[in-house]
Amino acid sequence: MRFLLISFCFFLVSCGSYPKKKNFQAENSTSKEIENPYLSDSRIDYVYKASIDVYDRNFSGLLIIKKIADKEHRVAFTTEMGNKMFDFTFNENDFRVNFILDELNKKMLINILKKDFKVLITENPIISNSYSHNEIDIYEAAIYNKKHYYFFENYKLTKIINAKNGKENVQFLFLKINNHLANQIEIKHSNIKLTINLKSITQ
Repeated sequence: MRFLLISFCFFLVSCGSYPKKKNFQAENSTSKEIENPYLSDSRIDYVYKASIDVYDRNFSGLLIIKKIADKEHRVAFTTEMGNKMFDFTFNENDFRVNFILDELNKKMLINILKKDFKVLITENPIISNSYSHNEIDIYEAAIYNKKHYYFFENYKLTKIINAKNGKENVQFLFLKINNHLANQIEIKHSNIKLTINLKSITQ
């Protein structure tokens, strides 16, 4: 009986929410609008030198992200010689695979890439809760019904965390920020062996 009680208490603690585990201070207002500005200018072709490590494989080349309409983006990954590895279209809630290399054509991997890039290109997520912690403003929003936390330091978006059951699943880090351009973006998964590193070569 004591063992069951201890196990139940441990379960309750382990399932605590991410904000509670991180000691975030809840704020009263949830009406504030936030913006992810880093891939939002339709006049710019965002080009990144990319390295994708998935399990024991590495794929490197160029990632091109282009906003082609108000709520439509094209995301293409090519070798440096210009051969396509994948080409996706995001249109509001619609997602289309235009092309994908056979080696990458795995349903689970496509679904993960879909979710990762959707987070990157979502400009104005709908806020459900807001918090603060050590002078950092944090906003909770849902993308594909998954909770994401947007961290703003000095009014700049520095990272997005996808969390579940109080644990960080995916980190999106925005580094070397210059105005509305993140010159370096890192995506790190904790539950699978997948990392994406992007270094801007956009002029």
